[in-house]
Amino acid sequence: MKAKYLIILFCMLACHVNAQQSVTKVSHSKAVKTDVVTTGEVTIKKPDYISISTDGGRDLLLMNGTQFTMTQKGKKHVTDSRKNALFADFHAVLKAVINGQPIPTGNDIKVVTTGGEQTVTITPSGKKRQMFTSFVLVVDSKSSAMKRLRMNGRNNSYTEYLFK
Repeated sequence: MKAKYLIILFCMLACHVNAQQSVTKVSHSKAVKTDVVTTGEVTIKKPDYISISTDGGRDLLLMNGTQFTMTQKGKKHVTDSRKNALFADFHAVLKAVINGQPIPTGNDIKVVTTGGEQTVTITPSGKKRQMFTSFVLVVDSKSSAMKRLRMNGRNNSYTEYLFK
């Protein structure tokens, strides 16, 4: 009887994937001559949890369900995808990637497949002033592994994560 429960527990843990990988973060600002490069790690859990921690934990990008939290240079920014159209699309795309589902498309989401990669570009159609103007996510077509995430800001600034 105990073996049966152990098997069930193992299956439950296996279905709740917990993946970790290394990441390099590049922060580019038009006002600064050289880019800031830091390293860290990514933790991914099904169905919709991603934590990207860099610079010894000082910078954090966290998606926990519909809530997104970004900490940069000591400043914390929080939004919820239920209230923010750009992050609603971003949440739908990331959740699909994490769970190995087809990437959704729509008016604000464009998917281009080239070779073994899918490039997903999310650009909000509204004129609302936001921290980011668009997101570009590159995913391996076969494994659904994230390769790059670029979050474009205003004035040609961007933050790019390179996943290893």
